Amino acid sequence: MFIDQVKINLKAGDGGNGIVAYRREKYVPLGGPAGGDGGKGASIVFQVDEGLRTLLDFRFQRMFKAEKGENGQSSNMHGRGAKDLILKVPPGTVIKNAETGEIIADLVTHEQSAVVARGGRGGRGNSRFASASNPAPDFCENGEPGEEIEVSLELKLLADVGLVGYPSVGKSTLLSIVSKAKPKIGAYHFTTIKPNLGVVQTKDNRSFVMADLPGLIEGASEGVGLGHQFLKHVERTRVIIHMIDMGRTDGRDPYEDYATINKELKQYNEKLARRPQIIVANKMDMPNAEEYLQEFKSKLEEDVEIIELSAATYQNIDTLLYKTADLLDETKDVDYDLDEEAGAVHRVMYKHEKSVDHFEITRDDDGAYVVSGNSIERLFKMTDFTRDASVRRFARQMRTMGIDDALRERGAKNGDTVRILRGEFEFIE
Repeated sequence: MFIDQVKINLKAGDGGNGIVAYRREKYVPLGGPAGGDGGKGASIVFQVDEGLRTLLDFRFQRMFKAEKGENGQSSNMHGRGAKDLILKVPPGTVIKNAETGEIIADLVTHEQSAVVARGGRGGRGNSRFASASNPAPDFCENGEPGEEIEVSLELKLLADVGLVGYPSVGKSTLLSIVSKAKPKIGAYHFTTIKPNLGVVQTKDNRSFVMADLPGLIEGASEGVGLGHQFLKHVERTRVIIHMIDMGRTDGRDPYEDYATINKELKQYNEKLARRPQIIVANKMDMPNAEEYLQEFKSKLEEDVEIIELSAATYQNIDTLLYKTADLLDETKDVDYDLDEEAGAVHRVMYKHEKSVDHFEITRDDDGAYVVSGNSIERLFKMTDFTRDASVRRFARQMRTMGIDDALRERGAKNGDTVRILRGEFEFIE
């Protein structure tokens, strides 16, 4: 089953908790704190496996959760970090933030990888907080929560050559002749509803990968028919073979078909319209095909080479393959950067995110003040509320962030309830 687009949820591993411990050896007086740090949580990493050709593995499992780091131990022993969870994807996979649509990574080459959800750091043990003024701290940190994100995976096939054209112009037949691929062939439109790949080898031992892509119709660039499902697979091809039904078996005008397909390519992306293109007049064994070909040539604004082909009788098959191989040799570098805004094609985007103490205060229906924000919620999750010293430290951090003053400005008074995530506190002046 060919799957080229899925949405999945990722949850990186939480960091392990630090602990409160002290040295208690018989001959070590005033041993001091000895609580170790927790281990780092596992990150979720996507890595290219060139042996894969589909996203089928993600069709049946939509949630991936990485392991938590080990908790710290006494005697200043740190917990072990969890091993990263590596998810294999086929070359040509684009990973996007499902909520914002922002490209996170575009993975093309074998074993290229990207960290998409980062594991949380381990919480610090009490020995990390020892100071001259507090030589025996009795608090520690919980592990930092791992990142959670919903991503969409989109596969854009990596083929050297893409076959484009209206439905039923002979694309699947051609691929079945020149390679060992077995695409579905039928005497009706949209026989091909998923791309098919085949490895082609010429008689002079040159080889390339050819993709038979679902047929285009007018409006495809706007999603009509198979629309974007088809066009996204053309983006990676270095050469386009544009097949035209010169026998008019469906009663359509060959030149109008040719103009419509090129218009759709250009509307989808102008760079795609400039991709090297071979024009193939197929079904030349049909009655009046020669007459239609001359009419087609007269309507072209420029003198371009047209390869006359009959897939049914194998006419000029070798000529087409040699021409394709020659053009591929000439077309080494192609501008794949089709997403101008993202600018992330063929690489991984790691954006610097400032750590800001931004928070927001709202009111619940019962009058309680609700404090929300990434920084304060992260501190809440990393605080061990079973220890009074940890609670006092959390209160100091809230004051440092300016939350106390902001609550006063909102009208908070003694005894009012303040909520942060699942926790409730009493506001005290």
